[in-house]
Amino acid sequence: MSDFDLVLTGRVVGTDRVREAGYVAVRDGLVERVGEGAPPAASRREDFGDAFILPGAIDAQVHSRSQAGQEDFVWSTRSAAAGGVTTIVDMPYDDGMLICDAERLSRKAREAAEQARVDFALYGTVHPEQGPAHIAGMVAAGAAGFKFSTFGTHPERFPRISPDMLHACFAEISRHGLIAGIHNEDDEMVRAATARVTRSGITDYRAHGLSRPPVAEAVATATVYEIGAATGCSTHIVHCSIGRGYDLCRAYREQGFDTTMEACIHYLVLDEEHDVARLGGRAKINPPIRSRAEVETLWRHLASGNVTIVSTDHVSWSAARKDDPVMLNNASGAPGLEVLYSLLLKGLFERGLSFSWASRLLAANPARLFRIGHRKGALEIGRDADIVVMAYDPRSYDPAASGNNVATWSPYAGMELPFRPVATFQRGRLVFDGARVLAEPGSGRFVTPALAA
Repeated sequence: MSDFDLVLTGRVVGTDRVREAGYVAVRDGLVERVGEGAPPAASRREDFGDAFILPGAIDAQVHSRSQAGQEDFVWSTRSAAAGGVTTIVDMPYDDGMLICDAERLSRKAREAAEQARVDFALYGTVHPEQGPAHIAGMVAAGAAGFKFSTFGTHPERFPRISPDMLHACFAEISRHGLIAGIHNEDDEMVRAATARVTRSGITDYRAHGLSRPPVAEAVATATVYEIGAATGCSTHIVHCSIGRGYDLCRAYREQGFDTTMEACIHYLVLDEEHDVARLGGRAKINPPIRSRAEVETLWRHLASGNVTIVSTDHVSWSAARKDDPVMLNNASGAPGLEVLYSLLLKGLFERGLSFSWASRLLAANPARLFRIGHRKGALEIGRDADIVVMAYDPRSYDPAASGNNVATWSPYAGMELPFRPVATFQRGRLVFDGARVLAEPGSGRFVTPALAA
């Protein structure tokens, strides 16, 4: 009689070390044993040789519905499965429906459950005219956190929340033990800088970085961390492109406050002088992609433990929304789910850093951040058997080749990636076989936080 349903063998990557001749044993969709040496008996055995077995990624920042009729969960979660992402955390700024009360969050959860191929969690937010009134209801409906913006991208779809209202919202969120996630750019400074750029007549790739200077990001970061300190709220910056932001986060943590910070993968890979210059609108992201010197500063922060998590800020705009020669006319954001794991491993590999960083930054830390670590985030006993196998197989990335992306463009197109996913498992079930996504729409589950009573 077999001891387990499934045993995977290979180089098993934990948060603290790599088991070179390791195995992961699965029973009833859960990890039941992790070890080294001779593996136990199982109904099914998959030997991956010298490939790396890692926990499935939790992408903390996905926009599945930013453009109506474009992507939705049926496509975002297909890209996720193909990239070794087994849980996505979707943002609340849906085209046509701001997720700002319990009814809307529950409706989105029901609709996503019909489409999703991997598991998903949901952010909620607030309407500027309602403040914290609906936060408790969204907590009860399963929100994994709350997202706010200090910059007003759109008054209804992506509104600015004032510091005074943030204070009230943070105080309410603190009562429930969840995080407040912040888009961190000072509204007044960005608008003034944008006006200066417009007057200057600069319209090419340089316009974006000039319109959103690093100081605007640092000022907003300091503001929200101070509000978090005043209210006792766990305060998370959802994207930081500048080293100064990580300095601030560390300083507040050293003072005893629960501050965390997210480095989107594009800030660790792309730079302004080479990539934005050649890609134009396809590399327009808020906050902007910075200089190569800033990229390397972020890697130093990562290696020092100052980066909490790495995400994509994935959004699959149609090419028509990204190819305007006037830089500031383009939509902001880029797709990345299919290559999140590959890009991070590339950077770690090139810098001689342990792949255990990937287990922490893509799985363990986001699971803890969203209070879902009781089921997700690690190759440990009792956790969901969400697993990706990454093999050394260098190839140039072509976002159109796999058929797993609604957007066939990518800022990473043509990039040489040393590692690629050859298998993705969700709760022990194969959902990607290295070539095809096998998971059907509706097979993903809504993941909600475990909160103290």
